[in-house]
Amino acid sequence: MRVLLVEDDNRFADALMVALRRQGFDVHRVATAAEGLAAPAADLVLLDLGLPDMDGIEVCRRLRGAGETAIIAVTARGEERDRVIGLRSGADDYLVKPFGIAELMARIDAVMRRVRPVAHPVVTARGLRIDLDRREVTGADGAAVALARKEFELLTALARQPGTVVARERLLLEVWQSVWPGAQRTLDVHVATLRAKLGDPRVIRTVRGVGYQLAVDEPARPGDGA
Repeated sequence: MRVLLVEDDNRFADALMVALRRQGFDVHRVATAAEGLAAPAADLVLLDLGLPDMDGIEVCRRLRGAGETAIIAVTARGEERDRVIGLRSGADDYLVKPFGIAELMARIDAVMRRVRPVAHPVVTARGLRIDLDRREVTGADGAAVALARKEFELLTALARQPGTVVARERLLLEVWQSVWPGAQRTLDVHVATLRAKLGDPRVIRTVRGVGYQLAVDEPARPGDGA
């Protein structure tokens, strides 16, 4: 997902870019309102409201008027009045500095689900059928697969990005809201259990040093089976 970071604080921006890129985001950073308004379209804008050349509220209004890009206002302005103004100017959410990366990831996930709901909530992977809306998984034999809550949340995190490698840190944040070292082992155990319950270890592919990938079914092409 393409993220535009509009932030004039270099130290804060550098740290945030590192964290976002570790989660697999494609991040482009600019330091002024003028650069932000002229930047290529992005899926999400993280917008500082205290910019040097234009008030961030006005930037937010212009970005909202230009299209349907998701916008999260990122600012030190924490008063209720400021939050209300920011939301009314077109921001989809409002995050007050300082904040943790886990909170930011949760806000991003919530905003993107609202502004871009899943068009096809049913995902197929090596004969499995994963219904994200109904929270149901059906095996290749047609039988229901019973999963614990965390197991289904982990499968959902992979199924929302079918065929894409999802970083370990992103999975930990989305499912467990934590990246503490012990959680890494918890993730591996849940993946192993999930593979066993799904009946095919190849459904979830390990990409060493990066994360995991759901092996989705390839669409049939003209001439297949001929």
